[in-house]
Amino acid sequence: MKTIYDVFKQQVTAQTDAVAVMDEKKCLTYGELDALATEIADGFPVKQPAKVGIVMSHSVEMIATILAALKSGAAYVPAEPSFPKERIKYMMEDCDFVVTDKGIQHIHNNINKVSDLAYILYTSGTTGKPKGVMVTNENVLHYVRAFQHEFNPQPGDRMLQHSVCSFDIFVEEVFTTLLSGATLCIPSEETKADIHRLMDYIERNQVTMLSSFPYLLLEINKLPRIPHSLRLLISGGDVIRAKYIDRLSTQGVLIYNTYGPSETTVCASYFRVDNAQPLADGTFPIGKAVLGTSIEILDDRLQPVKDGETGEICIFDNGISLGYQGDVPENANFTTMPDGRRVYRSGDLGYVLPDGNLAFLHRKDKQVMIMGKRVESDEVENVLCDQREVETAVVCPQTDTDGLSYLVAYVVPRSKRFSLNTLKRSLADHLTSFMIPEFFVTMPSLPMTPNGKVDRRALPIARKEGRLYA
Repeated sequence: MKTIYDVFKQQVTAQTDAVAVMDEKKCLTYGELDALATEIADGFPVKQPAKVGIVMSHSVEMIATILAALKSGAAYVPAEPSFPKERIKYMMEDCDFVVTDKGIQHIHNNINKVSDLAYILYTSGTTGKPKGVMVTNENVLHYVRAFQHEFNPQPGDRMLQHSVCSFDIFVEEVFTTLLSGATLCIPSEETKADIHRLMDYIERNQVTMLSSFPYLLLEINKLPRIPHSLRLLISGGDVIRAKYIDRLSTQGVLIYNTYGPSETTVCASYFRVDNAQPLADGTFPIGKAVLGTSIEILDDRLQPVKDGETGEICIFDNGISLGYQGDVPENANFTTMPDGRRVYRSGDLGYVLPDGNLAFLHRKDKQVMIMGKRVESDEVENVLCDQREVETAVVCPQTDTDGLSYLVAYVVPRSKRFSLNTLKRSLADHLTSFMIPEFFVTMPSLPMTPNGKVDRRALPIARKEGRLYA
């Protein structure tokens, strides 16, 4: 069975002198990158490690270290140096050793080697501790094939490396590029922090492909033009709205909405949005399953629902990872159907549209009761974001001192002429009174996590006293 490194070596042989990876200080050809990966692997303190921790700034050396880990037969476990120290410590505690910008920190020899693991990505866990998703070489090669089938990356293409290493967009950026003979372009943190500097970097380095969260596309959408080299924009990890791309979609660039939990290896479905009409709530479908994957909408008993009916988005076939590291309750989300097929229950609700595309609704666990009525905060959020006065927004449920739920809206206005009264009147045309948030907080921008999602824990909390009756 081929590994990621085997396929990378095919590219090294095919185009030794082509540029594989570049940062703002240096660039390496495929041959040079392979040589550096070999040198790093030869310096590992354990010759056949099971898991190699990588806590490095983004650079050509970081990419070479990832390849070194894979060449040695290990899984790599990535973390950003900026992550909280205790979180990094927890993520690295099962590694043989950790590679940092300053060198190698030896931990211990992990004898619990898991065959064919490529990487472990840590996601938020319900217990307060992150849980590690175990993804195999075979999973990654499946996804590279699916990406190649849809987007046709090839020598001459250049992919922007924008995501943090602990999110699976990073996996998409790195491996679909290096296993297709294209070039990975790594801007500095300072460049990524300024949208104008980032666009200059893309233009200067002739970047052709960019994969990120919808909020980056929203920022690009505000610009008068985009770099001419860009041919493909991929949005994933959160809901993309029509207003985020209303200018971008007229500039001749392909734009895709993608869906897929880390547990199913990067993306499970694709949908092209630059030539499509949005759904009634201003969002887009998540499309159809990628090559080598299938998706079914099932009920709580894992039985198919009728087309158009709501059910859980369940993912099958090649993208499904080994599960979570350790004995955690969430491993129950990976199960086996009576016919022997392995399935991942996403916890997301959706339905099949008449044209066969899938529509995402919301998480199963985001329903709250307000005044005795069931309310989906995502539904309220979608309506709010569809209003012309709003650039973007999120809606969060809170509970008062009596334990009763209420909604808080955090709004980034589109202009300085924003009127809350006008917005509330507009919402009343679409939402019943109990669905309209009790509190509205206007903000210049929404706080983001290092992964690029809205950091809901960093939002200000609007406290509400309960009403006590004698």
